[in-house]
Amino acid sequence: MSAATSALSTARLWLVRWLYAAAFFHFVAGLCLSWLGNSALFDSYYLEIETAFWGTLAPAAGRAQLVWWVAIFGATLQGFALLMGVVVAAADRLRCARLWAALLVVIVIWAPQDLLISWRGGVWSHLLVDAFALLVLSPPLVWLMRIDRMRS
Repeated sequence: MSAATSALSTARLWLVRWLYAAAFFHFVAGLCLSWLGNSALFDSYYLEIETAFWGTLAPAAGRAQLVWWVAIFGATLQGFALLMGVVVAAADRLRCARLWAALLVVIVIWAPQDLLISWRGGVWSHLLVDAFALLVLSPPLVWLMRIDRMRS
């Protein structure tokens, strides 16, 4: 094995691990949103959303609905995380550039919409988290696509 091939294999290994970690983080974050969403842990997050839409604290019914929506989103995030983990496992095992591309397409469809919705709503924490996710997920997927395309 040449030095270049070895370096690519090592880079590939770490990029795949990074994506597994990202999937795991998404799953844990989803669990927290679903099961801890009514705790004081999320008060500042809810306050940001409430002031963006109500201008002040939301009425009790508004807060209850917000907590419910966040919990539903948490369950969706958990499902996405599991699916992401399965796709990463398959793409890694098969060394399939198309599977990496499929994950990238999902991100390219999701990110601009989510960023725009967050921006329009004035929910800056969402905008920052979404931008961070876009920046930490897209480059590894592009690199893995290129590495696996070179091998095929």
